[in-house]
Amino acid sequence: MSERSKRSFLPFLMMIVGLVLILGAVATILVLRGGQTQTTAETQAGEETLSDIPRVTLDEAKAAFDSGEAVIVDVRGAEYYAVSHIPTARSIPLNELEFRMGELNPKDWIILYCT
Repeated sequence: MSERSKRSFLPFLMMIVGLVLILGAVATILVLRGGQTQTTAETQAGEETLSDIPRVTLDEAKAAFDSGEAVIVDVRGAEYYAVSHIPTARSIPLNELEFRMGELNPKDWIILYCT
């Protein structure tokens, strides 16, 4: 192959390499979105999304705490709970919450906090 034909082949080769990289990126995005689609399907099957969970104001939480209407759960790690927490708040770190839900009465008003 002559020097001139090598030079004219180089842009073509670079375009092919670029195309392969782009296709790889698109495939990665599609795979990642496939996981999100599954999550969306799961939430449609009955799981709540973050926007579905009711929020309470600080005043509402304090009133519920003062009247004993709510169970307050601190979802921070144990080291943060040890430093400071709302009196009578239960410590159930967020990463354990799913497995420890049985410790809470579903009929109670449960208020979670993390700060």
